[in-house]
Formats: sequence, C-alpha cells, structure tokens
Amino acid sequence: MSKSLFIATLEPSGGKSVVALGIMELLSRRLHNIGFFRPIIPDVECDNNIQLILNRYNLKSSHEDMYAYKHEDARRLVSHGQSDLLLKNILEKYKALESRCDFVLCEGTDYTGVNSAFEFEFNAGVANDLGCPIVAVVKGRGKSPQEILDATRFARDAFESQGCTILAILVNRVEPRNAGLINAQLKDEMLVKEPVYLLPEEPLLGKPTVGEIAATLKSRHLQGDPEDLKRDVLDIKIAAMNLPHFLDYIGDGTLVITPGDRSDVILGSLAATVSETYPNISGLLLTGGLPLEPQVQRLIKGSKKTSPIPIFSVDTDTYATAIKAESVRAALTPQNERKIASALGLFEANVNIAEIEERIKVVRSTSVTPIMFEYNLIERAKARKQRIVLPEGSERRILQASEILLRRQVVDITLLGNPEDIRRKISGLGLNLENIKIVDPMQSELLEEYAMIYYGMRKHKGISEKMARDTLTDVSFFGTMMVYKGIADGMVSGAVHTTGETIRPALQIIRTRAGVAIVSSVFLMCLADRVLVYGDCAVNPDPSAEQLADIAVSSAETAKIYGIEPRIAMCSYSTGKSGQGKDVDKVREATRLAKENRPDLKIEGPIQYDAAVDAGVAETKLPQSEVAGRATVFIFPDLNTGNNLYKAVQRSANAVAIGPVLQGLDKPVNDLSRGCTIPDIVNTVAITAIQAQAAVSEDG
Repeated sequence: MSKSLFIATLEPSGGKSVVALGIMELLSRRLHNIGFFRPIIPDVECDNNIQLILNRYNLKSSHEDMYAYKHEDARRLVSHGQSDLLLKNILEKYKALESRCDFVLCEGTDYTGVNSAFEFEFNAGVANDLGCPIVAVVKGRGKSPQEILDATRFARDAFESQGCTILAILVNRVEPRNAGLINAQLKDEMLVKEPVYLLPEEPLLGKPTVGEIAATLKSRHLQGDPEDLKRDVLDIKIAAMNLPHFLDYIGDGTLVITPGDRSDVILGSLAATVSETYPNISGLLLTGGLPLEPQVQRLIKGSKKTSPIPIFSVDTDTYATAIKAESVRAALTPQNERKIASALGLFEANVNIAEIEERIKVVRSTSVTPIMFEYNLIERAKARKQRIVLPEGSERRILQASEILLRRQVVDITLLGNPEDIRRKISGLGLNLENIKIVDPMQSELLEEYAMIYYGMRKHKGISEKMARDTLTDVSFFGTMMVYKGIADGMVSGAVHTTGETIRPALQIIRTRAGVAIVSSVFLMCLADRVLVYGDCAVNPDPSAEQLADIAVSSAETAKIYGIEPRIAMCSYSTGKSGQGKDVDKVREATRLAKENRPDLKIEGPIQYDAAVDAGVAETKLPQSEVAGRATVFIFPDLNTGNNLYKAVQRSANAVAIGPVLQGLDKPVNDLSRGCTIPDIVNTVAITAIQAQAAVSEDG
C-alpha cells in the first residue's frame, strides 16, 4: 500500500487545489494522521494551498514543515547547477514529515516559472523520488472535446514516459455540455488503464472574492461588514459615465471601480444595492486615494447597517487599479466556506470515491477524530437524501448554511418565511440559492388544513379554530406540522428562537415515539481521538430515576445511529456501592431499571467520571466492569451537572460539541443554540437527516 500521492498538472490554473481538497476529504474520513507537502511554493510568506489544508483538517504539522523551498530559492539552486542538492533536500524534508504521518498528500508546483518543461520534469522526478503515484490534473477550460482528449492522452503519455505510476486522471473545468461526449469518446477511443474523471466548470470557483481583490491591491477598508468580503466578483466595471447611463451596465456581483470623488456614482451604487429593481453589486473600489466626502460618510454611517456593500480605497489611478483587479486569480481560501463546499460538492459528485479509495488502498483508522466524525455525518446524510425544513428562513446564518448544504447535495431544504424578504436577503448576501424551496405559512394553501389538524389535537385544551389558525401561522408550528404530515422529514430551528419555541410545537404535534417516556437530549462530544455521547445536558432539569433510565436507553439508541458502540456510564459522585444518599440512590435505581428494560445494553452505575473514562482508575474501582474505563455514553443525574460538565470539557479539552440532539420524538426536530455558527447549523441538519433515515428504517 502506498503511503503517499502526488497531484501534478502540466499547465497553470489546472485546478489542483480542488483536487487536493477532494482527496484530503476522503483521506480524512479514513485516516487519523495525514500530512500535506509541497516541494516548492510561490515566493509568499504563507502559501494559500498549505494554509487551506492545514486549517481545514487541523493537521499536526506547522506551515514550515509542509514545504521544502520557495520558488526563488529553488531557482537559484538550479541556476548554480545544484539540482541534485535541491532534490536531496526536498526528499529529506518530505521524509521527516512522512515519518510522523499515516499518509502524505503532495501537491506539485503552480507553473509560475518561465520554463514549463522544466517544471513538468521536476514534478515527475520528485514524484518518483518520493515513491508517490500520480493524480494527473488536465486543464479543460476553453478547450474543445477533441482538444481535451488530446490533452488527456498527452498527460498520460508524458507522465508514463517519465516512469510515473498514474493512479487517476482528472480533467478539470470542462464545459458541462461537452462532458457526455468526452466520456463516450474516452471509453471508445483511448483504452486507458487508469480511471479518468471529468469535473465540470463551476463558475463560482473561478471568480475572486471582494476580499481577495482588496488584499491583492493592498487597499484600505473604509466601510462594510467583514463578512461581505466573501462576496464573489462576477464582473468589474469602471464608472466613467454619468450615473444614469452607468446604472444600465451593472449586474449582480459587479465590482464598481470609480474615483473617490465621484459621489454620484458612490451614492447611486449604494442605492442600487437596496433597490429591488437593480442588481446587487459586490462592492465599491475607490481610486486615486481620494477620501469620501464628509456628507457621503454621514449618509453611510447613518444607515441601519455600516454599509450595504464593502467600500475600499486605493492610491493608484483608475486604469492601473482596473488592470490589477482583473489580474487577480480566484483562490480556495480557508475562510470561504461557500467555495470550499462548492469544490467538495463538485469533486464528490463527479469522482468515484470508492474506486479512488480502492486504488489508494486506504486503511481505515480505528480511532475517530472530530473531523472524521463531522465528515462522516455529511457522507451518511448524503447517502439517502432527506427533506429538512428550516423555519428561520431569513436568518443570515441559516441562508449561508443552506447554500453549503445544497452545494454539497446533503439534503433538500425548505425555508419558511416571506419569499420576498428571503430573496432580498439572499441577494444581499451574494448567495446562490436560486432553486431553493420557500414557503410562506401566511399564504400557504396548507394553512387551513394544518390549522384544523392542530385544532383537533388541542381543542380539549380549550383552543378555538381561530386560535389554531393563528398558531399555525407561526413558522415553528407550521414547520413542525410539515414534519408531522410527511412533507418534510425533519426540522432544525433555534438560531433566533428559544429552545422552548422549538420544542413546544414538537411535543404538541409530533409527540414521543412509542415506548419512550420522555423527550431528552444529548451532545456529541468530539474529543481529540474519539466521540462521546453526553445526556441530558439541555432539556430535563431534574429527571426521576424512571426518566433517567429512559434517557439512558434513548441515548444508547442515538449513539448507535451515529456509529458509536454504546457503553453507558450512569454518572454520580460515587462509584459502585461506596456511597449513599438521595442523589446517588436515584442513579443506582435508574441503573437497575435501565438494565431491567434493556438487558442487551452494557450499563454501569453509579460510577464517577474518572472511573468511566480512565482505564487505570477503572482497574482500581471496578476491575470487572465492561464499561468502566471504556464508556462512550455518559448519563448525568440532572441538568445542572450535565450542562456544566459538557461546557467544561468543551472549553478545557478544545472539544467540538455537536448538539443538543433531541431524542425520543416520533420524528426528528432539533434545536440550535442562538449563538450557533454556520458549521453548527450544517452539522445539526446532517444529524437530523440521519435521524430521519433511521426513523424510516425502523418503520420499514
């Protein structure tokens, strides 16, 4: 089995970073300790491709460990006839990294030098020196089907002539309408020994962001939300005309370049961003080093937002600025989750992952890291796509997470809310959610039907038909009813709603699953080398012994859904028979009931936390236990203990806490923290989808 792989291309802008990201993604799901290495990087302080992989996959190496030379230093050695020394030092640097890793992914040079033939021979030679099979990347952009076939043949023959072993060929940036024809001709004409995959052109990946242009031009940030730096620049326009004529030329994603004293263009561009009749531009770049007029600054600062778009200033003139801006190349940066999601979705949709894995012969690691667990969530959710309703349809984080989920084809999403408001927000954020489903409960044809169902459920509580209708106009109740009726498979809410506002409709409409006495919650705690289940840390303040036993059983079932073998620790301040008192007696009784109800489960209690997780302590306190020292599911006696402990572990151990995951409902509804991040939302939606899959399997 090879422990390494080398990604190489024959020309600039081939799309190596997309391929590197896709391969790192599949490696990270299987292996614990992965390395990333570039023999030569551009003459920059921090290489973007290294930083992208380093940050996203939490690699243990430093930036300096992951490359051998910068371009100018390597060129100097070659020009002095010291190519052998160059290759020797690259090999030594690589071997030092390899010795600490289970697998190393290498990425070749960017073809930024003057001698492309030398760079090709250099990459092929380094791959052979390091013993790496090659993934050859062919640039398909701007090429006809025949030119792509010729380029693919040439790449295969060129690398084979250098003695390289080719694992696969990826043709990137192919015109989508040509993909079918090219695939057919590849099969009919080429008789290739290795798989060839086509990645279609994804416009988003080829466009720089406002932030990338601003950073390249070393501009000054005058106004705007830092989050808006991620807006894509789809077009660049110089505002030389008078305002009325200029407005006819702007479009969605236009970066407007204009001198800093053109107050008419500045104010007209800002007005266009809040107008429903004009496109949403991506930003304003002011030239000549001219400051905004004081009156203009006052107008902008007096608006509800700092600025509806980012505004930057440079000292160069308009022509020079436009030339530099046009030359900025798009990059996959660690901060741009949209592009990362697009790249991964593109790779996963067009590459046979199982075939690549088989050719690499990746061995699965026995440990589960947080990143493995999170990516396995996405992988499992995608396997049987579910329909998830998000009631907070106009919330910024929800929309940004929705785009990521759709780009990666994880779930089908329905947003609730006023369609005009949501579309306006999508446009203002520069997102691509063109085909997303939006339902307005106030205007839905389902409102009357849902209201009557709810009235039938709750009339014994004294509600009237009008009260039922008013209740169902609430997005949380409407979304919950969609799940109850099977229009959606699950619901996620809580980014702006309280836990009570999320759970109450579920308790009234969906209710508990048969055989479950209480709705509870768990957190999936992703530690450095394993994932644990903590319950209940969010819902029940002081459960009885019977309820605690029910929570233990529900938590074990939840653990199984996510591939965690349940070994249940019923936590208390005492282990075994060593302590007495009301609180420990409750845990002891809960343990007895849980064992009685589910004799097939491994359950230990009462047990202290250290005895549950530490094999050394377990050997002293409970030497014969199947759970002690190896527990994976921890049940806490009350909310005070559970909530504080999960937060303490989260902060002190730098753990990723995913949840709360609600359990016990007949259909999945999950709550978000109001301080949730975009990755939190993505993970929670994936978790909900997996719960929905499990519910269908049980019913089936």
